[in-house]
Amino acid sequence: MTDGSPKGWITAIGMMSGTSLDGVDAALIETDGINVRRLDQSVFVPYAPELRENMRACFGNRSATNSEHVVADDLTQVHVCAVNMLLEKSGVAAGDIGVIGFHGQTVFHEPASGLTRQIGTPHMLAEKTGIPVVADFRLADVAAGGEGAPLAPVYHAALMKSAGVEMPVAVLNIGGVSNVTYIDTNEELLAFDCGPGNARLDDWMLRHTGNPVDLNGAAAASGNGDPMVEVKFLEDPYFDRVPPKSLDREDMAARIDGLVTEAKLNVSDGAATLANCTVAAIVAGVNHLPAAPKSWFVCGGGRHNTYVMTKLGERLGVRVRSVDVLNWDGDAVEAECFGFLAVRHLRDLPLSFPGTTGVSAPCCGGRLYTTQKAA
Repeated sequence: MTDGSPKGWITAIGMMSGTSLDGVDAALIETDGINVRRLDQSVFVPYAPELRENMRACFGNRSATNSEHVVADDLTQVHVCAVNMLLEKSGVAAGDIGVIGFHGQTVFHEPASGLTRQIGTPHMLAEKTGIPVVADFRLADVAAGGEGAPLAPVYHAALMKSAGVEMPVAVLNIGGVSNVTYIDTNEELLAFDCGPGNARLDDWMLRHTGNPVDLNGAAAASGNGDPMVEVKFLEDPYFDRVPPKSLDREDMAARIDGLVTEAKLNVSDGAATLANCTVAAIVAGVNHLPAAPKSWFVCGGGRHNTYVMTKLGERLGVRVRSVDVLNWDGDAVEAECFGFLAVRHLRDLPLSFPGTTGVSAPCCGGRLYTTQKAA
């Protein structure tokens, strides 16, 4: 037990299936809902190609379909496997885990209409693991008028407290969508989705090469970006919207795909152009920050794209580094986050704030599932 934590610490598993659709990350942390001890224990379980395509077919569904329920159960089973693998790897018994934070898979996100949908079967995960599960993290925030995303800022801030870096600082997550958390010495957080992250580039590579990723940014590095596509991309009104703001994975998809198709780009040039659009969206977001961050730390799969990381450093004019230099695990940060948020749910602590989702007041969230029922 630590000072300021009268209720003690909980060992939690956090799980994340992101918009990149690559698979499930699961990670162990210890937390009291305010402070964090990272345990450096995580696993990744990739989705089978068939399941990935079945999940992709659910995108854009404003309401559940019969086939979606089957997909939800199938992806939950992958989460069950991830929990079992993590417990075996770490040597921790299921009975020592206080809670699992289960995000599920976002298939539709339109907060302006009061809708955000994540598929998954939380009670199934609780039953098969014997561990209480917190899920439905975004619903309360959206119901209260918030964007429902991003939710990681409060975890980024908790980790950054002990990082010893000069403020202000930006923590950038590049998943299917990119989002930034701005952290200063005061207690106020500012965060928002910047724009498309890996999603458009991943889809481009899958369509043209059969491989759903530009490994290390090699294709982009060998190509020449089309500057006019980037200019037209930045004309999207989203970039002028004052944050907090959030995006669905498929927002801007048709527009970007149309611009790239119209430009008749080859595979490498298309990869470079889409990577440049990812970078441009992030750089455009600096206009909405109170001050320029002294440094940027990047988590998520996008930090493995050397081309994107190099371009970010060039265009931002400051150091851009992986969060791994802070002894964080950049592949597990988002998963760890949902373990942290699950414990905050148990402690009745808010998950989102006016500066992170635009909700009118700090908002608690999540629902607890213990075998058959949600609480």
